Order: sequence, then C-alpha cells, then structure tokens
Amino acid sequence: MRIKLIVLLTLLIAGCTGRGDLANRRTTALQVAQLAHLQAHEIDGGLFRLMSWQRIEQPGRTIRIYIEGDGLAWKTRSRPSLNPTPRNPVGLRLAAKDPAANVIYLARPCQYVSGKGAGPCSTSYWTDKRFAPEIINSYKQVLDTLKTQYRFREIHLVGFSGGANIAALLASDRSDVKSLRTVAGNLDHDTLNRLHGVSPMPNSLNAVHVAPRLKGLPQLHFIGSKDKIVTKDIYRSYMRAMGPSSCNQAYMVADASHNAGWEAAWPALLKRGFTC
Repeated sequence: MRIKLIVLLTLLIAGCTGRGDLANRRTTALQVAQLAHLQAHEIDGGLFRLMSWQRIEQPGRTIRIYIEGDGLAWKTRSRPSLNPTPRNPVGLRLAAKDPAANVIYLARPCQYVSGKGAGPCSTSYWTDKRFAPEIINSYKQVLDTLKTQYRFREIHLVGFSGGANIAALLASDRSDVKSLRTVAGNLDHDTLNRLHGVSPMPNSLNAVHVAPRLKGLPQLHFIGSKDKIVTKDIYRSYMRAMGPSSCNQAYMVADASHNAGWEAAWPALLKRGFTC
C-alpha cells in the first residue's frame, strides 16, 4: 500500500509539474508577442487550428510569415513530449524582431492551442508525422484565409528549423510566395535523421524532394556555425537536389547554435538582399 501511494503521489506531482511547465511556455510566448505588439489569433486550418500572432499595419500589401520550429517534440531521445509547445519559441522571437509593417507568426499544430477544434493532437503529429500531407494542407488553408482577410499581394516566408521544411513545401506549391528565408532550416529530414541515428519519417513530406521546383525562387538560408543539430550538411543535401541556381544563397552565422544567437542577429540578417 505504501509503495502504491508513493507511485500515485509521484504521478500527481509529475502531472502538476507538466501543466506548470506548459503554462510557463505559453506565458513566455505571450510576453515576447506583447513587447512586439503582435496580436493573438487562432486560425482555422481545416484539420488543425493554428495559433498565430500578428501585426498588420498595411492591409493589401506584402506580408512576411514566420513558421515555428518543432518545439518540444521529444522529452528524451526515445520519449515524446505530451505537448509540442516550445520552451524557447525562436520563430516567434524572430518575428518580434521584424520591423516590417505586416508580420504574421504561425505556430505548429497543437502548439499553444487546446480543446475542441485544435485538431487530432496525438504525439505522431509532432514526431513521425510532423510534416504529413494533411499538416501541409492545413497551412495552405491558413495562408488562403489570411490572403483573403488582408488582401495580400505577395507572401514572403521565413521558417525556423522544422518550420523551414514546411515553408519550402508551401513555396513549391504556390505562385504567391515570392521569397523564402530559413534559419537553422531542416530542409532534408531524411539526411538529418540518418546523421543523428534516429528513425526516419516515411509519413512526412520532405523539402529536398521539391527542391528543383524552387530553383527560380529568391531564397536565403542561414546556418549556425555552432549548430550541432541542423548542420551545414543538411543544406548541402538540399542544394545538391536543387542543382545550380543563382537564387539559392546560404550564409554561415558566427556563434549561432540551433536555438541561440539568432534573435540578436536577425535585424542585420533581414537586410541581406536576394541575388535574383
């Protein structure tokens, strides 16, 4: 009986700690967004409802849209998280540093949102199916909704980490996307998973497979010199798949790791021009 009681108390404490941690993650995002005057919105994407923070000052003009990374997808190498909301929302921090008139941040499925309508938030959708066709379709629907709502003429996409894969997949299938920027971008998850010795994701789409269709799209890819997760080998695989292109440029960012060093560097990196 004593052992059962100890186990029960341990589970209860762990559950409370998990809920507290999730609340802290949400609070962090709210603070980052509020300081940048980004307003919270939840957007219906069909299967998934996506969390968004937005600053729209000039409807009808161009828009820069940021897509978040994978967040807290895994608690350990072998144990998925119960909720993928990021502890450090790097994508949101980049959006907050963007001085453009029209900025929209999009979280990943099941990050920040909960309850009825959030979507089928099972762990597979932030692990092996994080780039599944149905997820990409939800982003397409969200972009269509935003375009209708704000009458945007052009979309410029920015993707952080796994969000770069989603951004590239979207850009390959839309004529209204006029540029692509990636930050520590996972543009080939097959190669990434092989390098790190983890399971492949056969149920997920991969940007490297659509790279040839992006050859004429202006794009900048920023790689952290200290990034041990998404290394320069990932970009090189994407570059080889695309073939020669004057539009595809990459820059090594000194002292940036996967999750650190980007926020301070981002205003200067945004000023880098495209080559086509």
